[in-house]
Amino acid sequence: MNKKTNKLRYGLIGCGRIAINHIQAYLNNIDELELVALCDIDMEKAKKLLSQFDIKEKVEIYDDYKKMIEMEKLDLVSVATESGKHAEISINCLKRKINVIVEKPMALSIKDADKMISIAKKNGVKLCVSHQNRFNKSIQKLKKTLEKNRFGKMFYGVANIRWNRNEDYYKQADWRGTWKHDGGVLMNQCIHNIDLLIWMMNSEIEEVFAYTKNLNHPYLEVEDLGLGLIKFKNGSFGIIEGTVNVYPQNLEETLSIFGEKGTARIGGKSVNKIEVWNFKDGDERDSDESEEEPPNVYGFGHIELYKDMIRSVRKNREPLVNGEEGKKALEVILSIYKSAKEEKSIKLPLKKFSTLEMIDNKN
Repeated sequence: MNKKTNKLRYGLIGCGRIAINHIQAYLNNIDELELVALCDIDMEKAKKLLSQFDIKEKVEIYDDYKKMIEMEKLDLVSVATESGKHAEISINCLKRKINVIVEKPMALSIKDADKMISIAKKNGVKLCVSHQNRFNKSIQKLKKTLEKNRFGKMFYGVANIRWNRNEDYYKQADWRGTWKHDGGVLMNQCIHNIDLLIWMMNSEIEEVFAYTKNLNHPYLEVEDLGLGLIKFKNGSFGIIEGTVNVYPQNLEETLSIFGEKGTARIGGKSVNKIEVWNFKDGDERDSDESEEEPPNVYGFGHIELYKDMIRSVRKNREPLVNGEEGKKALEVILSIYKSAKEEKSIKLPLKKFSTLEMIDNKN
């Protein structure tokens, strides 16, 4: 921590597509954070990212994250590299007693996720998984409504992700669409909405059954369609539909919740707009929740996620999306993969599984 300013010393590892949202989150929490260093194996990416913003602080640039965390006394690091490196980088930072915000998915295996959670606890630091859509105004309103029991008995929830990703998208980086470093539509595009579905249903999961298929991307190892059914222990169900085959462009991402006394659907670019809001005890819909208009699918949530993480570090409490919370969506997706591979339902908790076990899978 900077003793003069009382700011947390902050570094960002990975300066690709999502990094701009992390820098914007830093700038919107600049009273609490001091940007010390950026790291990317392509240092030009880091320099280009830095040049897009009017940052007054002196920022060191590295091409080796291990050197960065050795040389700089950091309080907080964000990991925004390709998914296959999330676990390794996070673990090395946590071992140095650096608090970590890691992009989704937190890991590509149950083993690595458990290790991250364990090391964070052992070293007394905070681990936050970047499921930023939990902080959307519409999602926060939906969660509070659920907690007030306005839905009554919960029936089921549905996460629809109907997007388009073409060959040009996958050519942007050679790690995309691989089992070793990415996973398919469920792990890459759908995990945020799957996280929201699980969070809203508020029950342990009993069983998962699924189908996956690569229908339209023969140059990829992974699925471009995922269909999953979740059985929750409270008697409710979850339905997941994820695809990147929608022609000719993104159609929708929606979260729908159905209960005995209420129906709600959240849509928009990043699950940020209330589209349906019907309750037996009245509407009570405020206009501001439905007017949030982010510029892209990443939304505005990183700003509030950072704010929550900063508070958790300063007050020594768990962040809203800690390691255990971040693991839940990962566990469901890995269960879906396992179900599709073995052509049977999978009981949870899932003791072990990795995307690497999907290599050469024919489904």
